[in-house]
Amino acid sequence: MLTKDYILSPDVQQAIRLKQPIVALETAVVTHGLPHPQNLELACDLEAVIRTAGATPATIGLIDGKIHVGLSKEELERLATEPKMRKISRRDFGIAIALRESGGTTVAGTLIAAHAAGIEVFATGGIGGVHREAPFDVSTDLEELSRSPLVVVCAGAKAILDLPATLEVLETKGVAVVGYRTDEFPAFYSIESGLPVAVRVDTPAEVARLARAQWALGILAAVLVVAPPPPESAIPAAEVEAEIRQALKELHEQGIRGPAVTPFLLSRVSQLTDGGSLKANLALLKNNAQIAAEIAKELKGGRTEKI
Repeated sequence: MLTKDYILSPDVQQAIRLKQPIVALETAVVTHGLPHPQNLELACDLEAVIRTAGATPATIGLIDGKIHVGLSKEELERLATEPKMRKISRRDFGIAIALRESGGTTVAGTLIAAHAAGIEVFATGGIGGVHREAPFDVSTDLEELSRSPLVVVCAGAKAILDLPATLEVLETKGVAVVGYRTDEFPAFYSIESGLPVAVRVDTPAEVARLARAQWALGILAAVLVVAPPPPESAIPAAEVEAEIRQALKELHEQGIRGPAVTPFLLSRVSQLTDGGSLKANLALLKNNAQIAAEIAKELKGGRTEKI
């Protein structure tokens, strides 16, 4: 339910009114994931991919204590360039609104805002999960996925995480993990992980039918659609694992904890792979946005296929 703390852009308002396809996008990747100007370029590129595919992008973030569903170019520039942005998850909304802060929404934060606005599809890079060597450090993303009825398109969980444990938590919380043209859970930068998905689908229509069937039963959890990164930019899992272990070693040596863990690890892995992991990250984000737009169109169009 929308409150006075929400501001919907004119494009998003029109798409909702006309029942047109919409794809939500997060902004933690803008405020905390990438340096400027790559962060702003990525945000604009993802919106362009979604528009070209025939859907309306709804990039979500907080500006001066207001939750914006759909951001102007000027608002995106603020998130991309201003210092001391808050990383907005479930626990942070009240703080940011009360203090009139600005910030980028995580997967969990974006799910909350998108669901409140009535958006059915969300594209991101990789979800959070259970951290390696820290089984009690579990991302809020997993909890929010269990109570947000959206189709979430991603490339699995971030490879820096404990992927088997993350899948176990998703199963416990009743989140359907659906492989999009794959039989295994992607490892973010890598196509392969050796971990199976609950079911494979090969078309947007199959995803739409599965989501409708689940939500019609009153099971108001996300349908997590996992798509492997494009082959031309993917990194073999065995190749990137050494860099991840090195980054984890440095993380522990420097005593980094809390919200700073993931940005540090992603940045350090990018350095250790000479930018290869960053290239894969950017490519999979655009690929996920394209797939999400196609699914959003299918959900609005009402066509179905047999799974």
